[in-house]
Amino acid sequence: MKRLTTILTALAATAGMAAADPLEGTWQTEADEGAFAHIDIAPCGANFCGTIARTFKDGGEYKSPNLGKTLVIDMAPAGTGKYEGQVWRPSNDKIYLGKIALNGDSIKLRGCVAGGLICSKQTWSRVK
Repeated sequence: MKRLTTILTALAATAGMAAADPLEGTWQTEADEGAFAHIDIAPCGANFCGTIARTFKDGGEYKSPNLGKTLVIDMAPAGTGKYEGQVWRPSNDKIYLGKIALNGDSIKLRGCVAGGLICSKQTWSRVK
């Protein structure tokens, strides 16, 4: 009986845990001028943020001054694999309106100005 109680308690605790959002994880950016990064996306409050975890250039890892900085800012779930928030572009140190469309192990990230009329986009892949 004691064992059954322990099992039921463990099951109840597990059932109360929320499943991880599919956006969570490490994502590899597209190469830009030969450099790319790994971005760790995790919850930040009710939404999601992504920080620069690793940077690569010229075939190897290097220590960018942007390591640890937030690139994906306060992305709120908007339904059906879509998220809306902001993105930071390190090359010009500007923050843009951001959108993510998640499709399995890839995301399309857009940074826009003028209310979304002018956008730049990248496709990122999940790091396994």
